[in-house]
Amino acid sequence: MPRDAPHPMFPRQSAEEQSRHDFYKDLKQLVVADVKPRIAERYASLKPGFVAAHGREPASADEAGSVIGPDPAYRWYSALARAQHELYVDSTAECVERQAGMLSDGCRAIRDEAGTGSLHLDPELPCPPYQADVDVHCVPGGYFTELGEDDVYAAARYELGISLYTLGRHGAMNDSKGQTGVAFLRERFPGFAPRRILDLGCTCGNSTLPYAEAWPDAEVHGIDLSAPALRYAHARARLLGRPVHFRQVSAEATGYEPASFDLVVSHILLHEVSAAALRRIFAECHRLLQGGGVMLHVEVPVRNAQLGPFDRFLADWETENNNEPFWRALHEMDLPAAAAAAGFDPSQVFDTDFERGARAFINDRPWWLFGARRGAGAAP
Repeated sequence: MPRDAPHPMFPRQSAEEQSRHDFYKDLKQLVVADVKPRIAERYASLKPGFVAAHGREPASADEAGSVIGPDPAYRWYSALARAQHELYVDSTAECVERQAGMLSDGCRAIRDEAGTGSLHLDPELPCPPYQADVDVHCVPGGYFTELGEDDVYAAARYELGISLYTLGRHGAMNDSKGQTGVAFLRERFPGFAPRRILDLGCTCGNSTLPYAEAWPDAEVHGIDLSAPALRYAHARARLLGRPVHFRQVSAEATGYEPASFDLVVSHILLHEVSAAALRRIFAECHRLLQGGGVMLHVEVPVRNAQLGPFDRFLADWETENNNEPFWRALHEMDLPAAAAAAGFDPSQVFDTDFERGARAFINDRPWWLFGARRGAGAAP
């Protein structure tokens, strides 16, 4: 029998779909735990040839890739990982498309009832090229596919997909990133009690709600470019009893008043935007924060500068094979310098892996947290 869904708007899986999805999770576990570790062994056996030819070991990810990339073992691993990804994307899409009308009707009914929070959409909002021109995660249409009026297909498929992509390690509510952000803030800034909170690129709101739960008296806002994501997030938040105000605007230019938030957060957003957009987002965060406010970005834990050439090459697999064009650039970017250029005091910048939070799926490492606190006496 199908297992219970974690909340009423979560896509229902038939017994057949559930069985298929369990197989895809087992396949991914096999690829990650059994096949991938053997690539390091192959690299160690091939590296002496590079050393003999160049008189030194590989010094960059590209040089490491020249050693292992053509090898049949690596090519087999990469092909298997990509095939598993495409299989689960196609299957979750089929599952959600089967019930897309019912999901949209349910979200519309919740929206039309009197309730907490709000939803404001802007059908004229332009989608920037770094999203519009890329099928992110190899999902056709990315976050923006609409199958009909008031559609929520893209967001529902995204939430179902998270549980498969992470092998369920982000919790039943897929909220480990938000929970990690809350835990970090409580440890880093004891007594910090934000009154207005903004989540940038909130998608279906899974990472937004932990902040509403942690600070129930705060006014919480979530923004995104995707109308389907926001429709779903609004209904999901209401069903879960969390008053959140959702708005369709860009994180680069939100339209909110200066110094109007105490906390601005994002979750795996930075690796989805261009370097130029990231700098504008940092500047917008600085503009939005009151004195003493905090900017916090929870990101995938792959900082290439801290890895050896071989591990850097493997870390960039997502860039080359999973339509993540800005993944590698993010982890090679000088983020403290970008934060300083946006107006943050360099002494107030933090850049850390949060060991006491939930583990991310990537390399089973803790989430990478980057951000800054705005000076208490700073003007907008």
